Amino acid sequence: DTLLLYCTSAPPPKGQKIPGCGGMAVRGSGPRSLRLLCLHGYRQDARSFRARSGALRKALRGRAELLFVDAPHVVAAGPGEASLLEPLEGSARGWWFSSPQEGTFSAFEEASSCKGLEESLKAVAEACAEHGPIDGLLGFSQGAALVGIICALKQRGDPRFQFDFAILIAGFKSRALDHQNYYQEPIQLPSLHVLGETDRVISAEMSQELSSYFREPLFLTHPGGHFIPVSAAQKKTYLEFLDQFGK
Repeated sequence: DTLLLYCTSAPPPKGQKIPGCGGMAVRGSGPRSLRLLCLHGYRQDARSFRARSGALRKALRGRAELLFVDAPHVVAAGPGEASLLEPLEGSARGWWFSSPQEGTFSAFEEASSCKGLEESLKAVAEACAEHGPIDGLLGFSQGAALVGIICALKQRGDPRFQFDFAILIAGFKSRALDHQNYYQEPIQLPSLHVLGETDRVISAEMSQELSSYFREPLFLTHPGGHFIPVSAAQKKTYLEFLDQFGK
């Protein structure tokens, strides 16, 4: 197996403990597997997203290396909100705020202006530069919405983002008015869109709306809710999609 998992600023040497990730760096001698940069959802961080994606990491073992990066913005808990935060260890983070004054985000808010996107684009670009080559981006929820924006920037020729495909799980189109310029032209990049039929956080319709901005989107639809599906049939779909990009 070839599997590289870390969420620090640089990959540790072989056999060294990964700070904050609870794992070891493992490097195989086989051909280079695909390298995916993974962007977590709102109120998650690299560590909690890594923990929640354990089944996917197992399913892709030997086929892909999953690298996890923190969003640059910490989400502060408001009055009575502490119980809503991720129960796993780590900090609650976000890629941008739809309500800059309150420091909060809602996928349904049609905000006139947002805060934090540029810092997040810079963070992802730096991760791509430090840990490249990156073959693809994988995003969940708000992270998938950010992947959609990055795909649009790549389509325009932004040199910071060099990758070949995207996997968007429970993604959505940003409602922010100052983000609408990212949805002006079809995106040519190969993409796999994962939709939960009973997702009550990000509906399947919202994910379908985002997929409509991609020229030839592929779909993985599952009967569940707001999580990463990895049944046997779903694993087959992920692997068949990734097979297009085997080195």
